[in-house]
Amino acid sequence: MRIEVNWDRCAGNGLCEFETDKYFEVQDNGTLDVLQWEVDGDDEQNVHRAVAACPTEALSITE
Repeated sequence: MRIEVNWDRCAGNGLCEFETDKYFEVQDNGTLDVLQWEVDGDDEQNVHRAVAACPTEALSITE
């Protein structure tokens, strides 16, 4: 599984980071850094929660 980001939609609100700071970090200026693009099997639930928490639907996961 791999994380995908629609950068035009990302508002940098940090809800993804709240769900899993292993994969997402929002900088002070509001830009999102994806810390790890490939999802480890043990982290799948946390990343799915982060994707679902995004209010702008900027995040998705591909197989």
